[in-house]
Amino acid sequence: MVKQASTLIILLSVLTGACLFLGVKFEYFIIFIAVWFTVCLCILIKPFANNGQLFRSVMYFLVVTTFLNQSAFSIHVGFFSLFLYRIVLIAASLVFIVHLISEKSLSHYWNQVQTIELLLFLLFWMLYGVISLLWAKSLLEGIKYLFLLGIGILFIFLASFSFTHVARLFLFQKIWILMSGFLMLIGLVNHFGHIQLPTSTLYGGPSYKLSYPTAVFFNQNDFATFLSISIFFFIAAAKASQHVGSKTILILLAILSVYLIHLTESRASLLGVILGCLVYLFIHLKARIKKITVMVLSTLVFFSLFFMGGIFNKIQALFTAYHQYPMNQPLPSNVVRAHLLQNTFHYLIDSFGFGVGAGNIPVYLKERSIYDTDRVYEVHNWLAEIAGNFGIGILLGYVTMYIYLFVTLYKLYKRQTNRQYKALLETGMMGLIGFAVSSISPSSVSNLYFHWVFLAFTISTVSVFKRKNHLIHAGRSPRGKRRCFEDQHSI
Repeated sequence: MVKQASTLIILLSVLTGACLFLGVKFEYFIIFIAVWFTVCLCILIKPFANNGQLFRSVMYFLVVTTFLNQSAFSIHVGFFSLFLYRIVLIAASLVFIVHLISEKSLSHYWNQVQTIELLLFLLFWMLYGVISLLWAKSLLEGIKYLFLLGIGILFIFLASFSFTHVARLFLFQKIWILMSGFLMLIGLVNHFGHIQLPTSTLYGGPSYKLSYPTAVFFNQNDFATFLSISIFFFIAAAKASQHVGSKTILILLAILSVYLIHLTESRASLLGVILGCLVYLFIHLKARIKKITVMVLSTLVFFSLFFMGGIFNKIQALFTAYHQYPMNQPLPSNVVRAHLLQNTFHYLIDSFGFGVGAGNIPVYLKERSIYDTDRVYEVHNWLAEIAGNFGIGILLGYVTMYIYLFVTLYKLYKRQTNRQYKALLETGMMGLIGFAVSSISPSSVSNLYFHWVFLAFTISTVSVFKRKNHLIHAGRSPRGKRRCFEDQHSI
């Protein structure tokens, strides 16, 4: 061990001296040092990585770093940016690979995952994205987009292999709650102190914009979308908590989340929270009342179809509003969004439903815009972004995955009696509802890491509880053989 460490130190010193002698740029030098340091660290910790504990510890730290975005550490080299989250993600990947090689345990991890079909879809999505570069207008934009997509999918895979027991999901949940509280504190400083972090697009902007809470995100819409998920972590944890102090704090954090969303003026995020809360109340109704509620809502929807003329006219007016504004006047934001959707739909039809290629929707909006978007080149709608870039097939796959996660969580929820377990399932269900609505608020979702982190949390939750039920139905305890199944309450 000492000999290995000495060799690595000497080698790293020689390479560092060579970089300094050759006058390598500081940014490249930092990346070089970070990569080599990670490689050396993995080699040195290999003897201690056999039990997988190190991998899980790095994963917990990785979850923490995802909430810091680019605020803690950031180096820009061309179109590539290296910051803390990506460094730790590389480290987690290398530690996992070292652990797999040393233990030869890939089948062990793969067999624990009960959401294989979802992981295969994500791989297919990535593969399709690579193929779509063949007809993409901008290869560079496509590679940049696929890099972001690949990072998100890699995190989901690592999380699925790491958070395989309920206790680990509880720690995941606690990390999300604590980091959300921290970001909300920054948001309050943004609002009351008129102070923005350099990572925000509002940094150095007009004074009237400095009061928008953005925390570590690029703008207030991204922060609002994040809060539309976090609020359900607070609500579910508060409901499950038996400690009065903790319950009170969590309820206050939930209320504060709504207040911060109100300050961001993100109507979509606020609507997502309202709809999520309504669904949350609905699933807690008794079976008889649920049936009555469904019947009443179905009747209202049926009869409302006879009175929809006014609404349809307003929607039509929205999509034809392009002709109602002079060219020298800025378009209202709702009209711009409508034109963005119209353009995207047009590109989708022109591509025969295959999409314009990964990351190329902004290119088309900038160079081949049919309807005026007032120099806005992001589609501002996650589902439209998927459809425009990757086509109808990937969109249907994503929506199917989303519905499958919600339905499966609900089925698992109905079988549970443990209030702590039900809190995890409630968090996943309501978070999915909140994000589904609020995802029309950010300019793009591909670079919002919390979306991938939450998706990883939800997929891991489904996998853990499906495996737990499978073991129970098979007549085996989840505590099974030590080699195949670890203690479900181990972290």
